[in-house]
Amino acid sequence: MPVGNNDARAFGMEAIDRANALAAQAGMEPALVAQPGRGVVLADMGWAWDPSWAKLIAASPGCALVRNGRPILAHLPAGSPVDPAIVAIQSGLVPPAMETIDADTAELSNTQLRKRERPFAMPLTTETVDAVERAAYDGSYKGVTDALTLYLWRRPAFYLTRWAALAGIKPNQVTAVGAALCVATFFLWLEGFFWTGMATGFAFMVLDTVDGKLARCTGQSSKWGNVFDHGVDLIHPPFWWWAWAEGLRVSGQGFERVYELMIVGTIVIAYILQRIIEGIFIKRFGMDIHVWKRADSLFRLVTARRNPNMAILLVALALGLPATGLELVALWTALSLLFHAVRIAQANEQRRSGRPVVSWLA
Repeated sequence: MPVGNNDARAFGMEAIDRANALAAQAGMEPALVAQPGRGVVLADMGWAWDPSWAKLIAASPGCALVRNGRPILAHLPAGSPVDPAIVAIQSGLVPPAMETIDADTAELSNTQLRKRERPFAMPLTTETVDAVERAAYDGSYKGVTDALTLYLWRRPAFYLTRWAALAGIKPNQVTAVGAALCVATFFLWLEGFFWTGMATGFAFMVLDTVDGKLARCTGQSSKWGNVFDHGVDLIHPPFWWWAWAEGLRVSGQGFERVYELMIVGTIVIAYILQRIIEGIFIKRFGMDIHVWKRADSLFRLVTARRNPNMAILLVALALGLPATGLELVALWTALSLLFHAVRIAQANEQRRSGRPVVSWLA
């Protein structure tokens, strides 16, 4: 239930609309009045907050999120008087008999985004909209990912995310445009147009960052969107590398056919085996392999996924060595597979010895 009103618009959305969307993502049902027999989370519309706080408070009856002593979110258990609590929040006071969680000191682990952090909670005014949008965008970013995503296009993707939100563009529409660029990259490389394919490929990679951030910042995440986005991410890389190899033949720089099959086969098989290892690790240990130890998170910056492999091909292409670039991608993918195979073996041995396997972020 919203408490108060607010004319400030983060990502072009009415404060109450955005709060309701984020609350729905946290498993709550937006309502204007309390419903008998049900608990209620009161939200001061003068504040903006990370969705992680909403999930925490929704699961914590009798608790209130505060900053500088002022209540931001408060979960009243079923049967609690609502009107006195609303009056208290409007007065900047924590409703009586509630435990508090301080937004300035509490830290949370976010397994979905692979990070441990102190989520943001800040006043939402017309003067703070820009700061709120940047905080929300940073909060939606994965803590463990590849170096290009984490550092290179973090800032330009923010402006694209904000522009898309203001333009009313949906996350799935961004994903669809990205998918079209992904397919275009495949056909361009297949015909030997490496530089043009690089341009469409990198545009797709940036949009692949934007769609997820747009969904999280505006509360538009959906199961279909998640399947669409991750499905494209999972399937296309092997086809890209095969298209690069075929493009080399078109441009007269191709490998002998058996050697080409060895190169592409190494990349594809090692890629699939890496994905299988990651899936087994999640099922067996309940966490992503990249967040077990700090070394695993650091290796994720450069492991042989699409973005680091694209960086290898870009450098090789700039040096006039596109064929060597593909050979290096095959070598790096094989080495990355070896690294992950060793890591899952070490985790299995650690469990067999009676020591728990837990994430360094926990």
